[in-house]
This record gives sequence, structure tokens and C-alpha cells, in this order.
Amino acid sequence: MSLQKTIILGGGESGIGAAVLAKKQGLNIFVSDSGVIKDNYKKILIDNDIKFEEGKHTETIICEANEVIKSPGIPDSIKIIKLIKENNIPIISEIEFASRYTKAKKICITGSNGKTTTTELIYYILKTAGLNVGIAGNVGKSFARQVAENDFDYYVIELSSFQLDGMFNFKAEIAILMNITPDHLDRYNNNFQEYVNSKFRICNNQTPEDYFIYCFDDKTIIKEIKKRTINSKKIPFSIDSYRMKEKINGQGAELINNKMIININNKIFEMTIEELALQGKHNIYNSMAAGISSKLLSIRKETIKKCLSDFKNIEHRLEFVAEINGVKFINDSKATNINSTWYALESTKSPIIWIAGGKDKGNDYELLKDLVKEKVKAIICLGLDNTKIISGFSDCVESIFETKTAAEAVGISYNIADEGDVVLLSPACASFDLFIDYQDRGNKFKKAVSEL
Repeated sequence: MSLQKTIILGGGESGIGAAVLAKKQGLNIFVSDSGVIKDNYKKILIDNDIKFEEGKHTETIICEANEVIKSPGIPDSIKIIKLIKENNIPIISEIEFASRYTKAKKICITGSNGKTTTTELIYYILKTAGLNVGIAGNVGKSFARQVAENDFDYYVIELSSFQLDGMFNFKAEIAILMNITPDHLDRYNNNFQEYVNSKFRICNNQTPEDYFIYCFDDKTIIKEIKKRTINSKKIPFSIDSYRMKEKINGQGAELINNKMIININNKIFEMTIEELALQGKHNIYNSMAAGISSKLLSIRKETIKKCLSDFKNIEHRLEFVAEINGVKFINDSKATNINSTWYALESTKSPIIWIAGGKDKGNDYELLKDLVKEKVKAIICLGLDNTKIISGFSDCVESIFETKTAAEAVGISYNIADEGDVVLLSPACASFDLFIDYQDRGNKFKKAVSEL
């Protein structure tokens, strides 16, 4: 086989997007996936005459590359990645690669929680305002594929820490950091600081002409900002009006008397929190970040207000499924870490039957104990290994059940629930022990509810 210049590891949405863009740019490419490539992606490779392999990584081919584009789901700890590094071959993300071929303005969102909702919300506002905008990253089509097929004037991009790790020259014109709480520590040597460093890569390469929007209430973010040189204009948001007396240059978003107030260049935007489509403290933060971004892009007040008041929440995030005989079922399958589940428990006012568990990512359940004691009647474990959940909460609730399927978890929940209770699927864990992904887990939960 001839020398391959660019190797793409992973044949999912990210890898296929990179392959399509690379082909369009005339690069010599080869796609390698250790698993099975889905038929729809395989068809794209064949239709574009792109060489690929599946079910293996052929080391001799991969180590001939002068650059590797790695899908974010592939950990650095596997053998082939170590081998690539030993051969001093640069490894970049699909996001980094795609950014070379577009002049679009990029609004980028990261954080341990809230980034998908905020990304979708900003995209909705910009699209409603009539901008030529795409949504990419962890949502929608990959950034690279959209650059190849559309190349919009604006991109709203959700960025995970894994994607940020492979970005070096990429620049976000507007960078948003929602929060930082322990997550994915299994990928960061169980070192929280490494994870924090990854999140702050969203500020890389920013200039004084760019913007960094961040949560002023997040202690980790504030501590890190004091340690770092950030070249962009810093714009904070907070729901603690006392803390915001310290806000920078009078700009930002704050909450005063149940009113969200955004000040950008002394132009004020106001909305009561009752008017917001998304309710709960965490969603006020999401709305603030979206509102600030929109104001920076000179979107009209009327458009922002309309969108913030009629936005439909994303699937699998505190999604109302059904009410059966007075028992409500909520699908929060996207809550794959402690902080997301904390928000779900905090925002639920009725007694809770909590469905939790899955692949643990180094969770500290101590952070949930007070809320569980106050609000949770019973816990339904949905995972292969439930040891940590059982030991963590056995002194907080009377009943803990173990299940292996969504149907079983839903059935037990319904049987023990009383009228007025909420059955909340908010796992605080990844889904990969029993499900394909969090969407699969959420869909099976909804299907089980529909069959009651």
C-alpha cells in the first residue's frame, strides 16, 4: 500500500467528517477504526473513494502518517496512540483540522454541564435572527463535514474536553465556559487539575478582539482565571447579585429581583426568569450565556426575548415523558456526571424515585447526599456494578433496588410510586455498561414508560 500522509482514527461522525473534508482538499487519506464502521458512514467512504479499514489498526500504515486526526472518544492510553506518539507524529482533533478551511466566526461552548442546552439555545437565536449559521461539535453533523458541505458564516460549536485536548491553533471568537466540576477523571489520571487545564484550552489563541464568557459563581473558574493570562475580553455571568458587584468593566449578566439583566456596552437587556422557557437555576445560567453571546453579535432584543421564551429543551435533558395515574416520568439520561444529577434533583419539587447508575467515572456521591435525604424516596440502580451507589446512599433512603434493563427499572419505579411522585432517570454515570450511549438509554426508558 502506498504511503498514507493523513490518517484518521475512528469511523464515526467526527472521523467521517474529517475524511470528507480531507478528500475535498485533495489530501492523501486513510481511515482506520478498531470497531465496525456503521453502514451509512461506510457508504460515504465508498462513495468518496476513501480507503479505510475496520476491526483493526494496521500499525505499519498508521505510523507512515505525517499527521493523525483522532476521534474524541479514543483515549490516549491505547496502544496505537502511544505508538503514534513514540514516532513523533502530530495528533489533532477533527475540530482543529476543520478550522484550517473556514473563515467563519466560531461561538464555542464548553463546561461540565449545560453546554449542549446552551449550544442549542444560541444556535436557535442566531438561526431565528436570519444568520447563516451551523451547529457542530458534540451536536449535529461534525464541524469538518459542515465545512466541507456548507461552510456557514457562523458556527455554534459544543466542545468536550476530549476535543479541546486535540486543538492547538484553533481560535474561538466567542468562548463560553459554563462551569467546571469533576468529570471524565478516568481520562485525566484521576487528576482534577488536568481536566481543568483541558477546559481552559477554549481560551487558546484568543486576542483582545475576542470574548471569553464565564460563570462568575464557579469557584474553580475564578481561581483559575487569577492564575492565567487571558487575552480576550472577559464577560462574566452570575445569579448572585452581591458577587457581581465585582464584575469586570460593568459588563455581564446578573440576576436582580428575579430579573435577568444583561449589560453589553451599556446596552441593557432585561427579562424576568418567569418568562424564560427553561426553568431552574442551571437554566438561568444557560440563558445568560446565550443572551450575552447574542448581544455581542448584535442580535435584536425582540429576537433574543422571543427565543429565550419559546425554546424547546433538548431530548434526554430533563425531558418530560408522560404522566400515568399521577406519576410523572422524567428522562434526564444525558446527566452523566454528579453535577448534572445535582441540578436534576434540585429542580424537582415532588418526591422522587431516582433511577441512577451505569459506568462510574470516579464519582463522589457525597455531594448528592443532602439532596437525596431531602427528596428521594427510593433508588433504582440501573447498571452492572452498583456497589458505590448502594454503599453511598444506603443510609439516605429506605429502599434500593438493582436492575439490568430500562424496562425493569421503569416497572419497579411505577409499582412503588405514589400519586404525585416523579420517576427521574438521572444516572450520574456513563451508559456504556448496558447501553450504546445515553440516547439509547433514554430511548429505552421512554419506550418502557410508553408500554406501562
